Amino acid sequence: MEVEARPESMNTNTVMCLLTDPEGTPLGSSMYIPQTAGPLQLQELVNKLLKNEEKLPYAFYIEDKELMAQLETYLEKNKVSVEKTLRIIYQPQAIFRIRPVNRCSSTIAGHTEAVLTVAFSPDGRNLASGSGDTTVRLWDLNTQTPLFTCTGHKNWVLSIAWSPDGKHLISGSKAGELLCWDPQTGMQSGNPLTGHKKWITGISWEPVHLKSPCRRFVSSSKDGDARIWDVLLKKCVICLTGHTLAVTCVKWGGDGLIYTSSQDCTIKVWESSQGKLIRELKGHGHWVNSLALSTEYVLRTGAFDHTGKQFSSPEEMKQAALERYNKMRGNAPERLVSGSDDFTMFLWEPNVSKHPKARLTGHQQLVNHVYFSPDGQWIASASFDKSVKLWNGTTGKFVAAFRGHVGPVYQISWSADSRLLLSGSKDSTLKVWDVHKQKLKQDLPGHADEVFAVDWSPDGDKVASGGRDRDLKLWMN
Repeated sequence: MEVEARPESMNTNTVMCLLTDPEGTPLGSSMYIPQTAGPLQLQELVNKLLKNEEKLPYAFYIEDKELMAQLETYLEKNKVSVEKTLRIIYQPQAIFRIRPVNRCSSTIAGHTEAVLTVAFSPDGRNLASGSGDTTVRLWDLNTQTPLFTCTGHKNWVLSIAWSPDGKHLISGSKAGELLCWDPQTGMQSGNPLTGHKKWITGISWEPVHLKSPCRRFVSSSKDGDARIWDVLLKKCVICLTGHTLAVTCVKWGGDGLIYTSSQDCTIKVWESSQGKLIRELKGHGHWVNSLALSTEYVLRTGAFDHTGKQFSSPEEMKQAALERYNKMRGNAPERLVSGSDDFTMFLWEPNVSKHPKARLTGHQQLVNHVYFSPDGQWIASASFDKSVKLWNGTTGKFVAAFRGHVGPVYQISWSADSRLLLSGSKDSTLKVWDVHKQKLKQDLPGHADEVFAVDWSPDGDKVASGGRDRDLKLWMN
């Protein structure tokens, strides 16, 4: 790479830098940058080089460490030679900022057995929960009171999922049936969707940028199958068979591919129009428990963002969702992370290769839940070893371990700005972790027993949690 000779007068106080995006694509060629430059000056430079009309916030990383001070401070502290070109990764940050939740604003009784699953609607205005008492409940977030009790299941409600346009809520039970609800009325729409022979382990909707209004979703089951359903036709349209043991998790990706993980140690990739098996991802030595996509947050929220904009037609919603998806993805392929009973995780780019991009090791017990941050920059993992670990979402490199829970960590959730991470544990507490400072931000005791389910609302204002004590708790900032 051609670089002009450095003037003598600059010998001591500049350093040769190459700015790249998280995927490694250079922003221009190498350049001399004053060692007195810090994040603010680099931010100005990146905005200028990218010709951003509106100035955007960026964070900067060298060797997976965030640059918090001037370059010279970093160079001295890490004993870095100025003779080599310094590679600096710039990472776009959310323009808005979410405040950490710090108090329980209400404890809402209603469920008569453990709360097993909680989920906010894509716009963050509604909340649903599923329980061992066989009901699904919808809650009024303005008054913080029960809105509808949805009865119809014969067994525990294990899984719930909102359609990304917010029009439908699907719940799956331990008996294997799926029910579709109208969130506006709390009424069941149509008969139960039957076909699975054992309990439901996961539900995922077709992204709204691919199809609007939302019609199809996929469910996974202990019976070894995944099934694609159409809520208008009220029936199963495709059955995805091929796993030899229970399917533990299912995700419908932004490019139209469906990913299933199983206790047979494999992950299968399916195309969604005819249900053909495209690829098999192998590597785990034990059950695969959890999958997450780098695009999951924009797939979940569809067209809805932090501005609260509403949409007049399905076409308008589809277009807005497509723009959000393309912006979030950039030029990078959609990434997938898997967590397993073998204590490890794998990072995959299934569209590119059937081989993993990285193997993520460090947990001392099974990995129960994995989740990408909304911006795709981080991967968080929750384990029975009582820790939450943070990894680089592009390379899979280990970044930090969050320790503080005194029991297995069951579930995690991210704030919409990717700056805060929430965890719920068997130890009865929720904890909020600061990703940049890599330490505990807020300890949230209050539940009387194990916390099974947590969710952070997409608008960032609220956290919901539920567990063995049967209470649904709402936390605010």
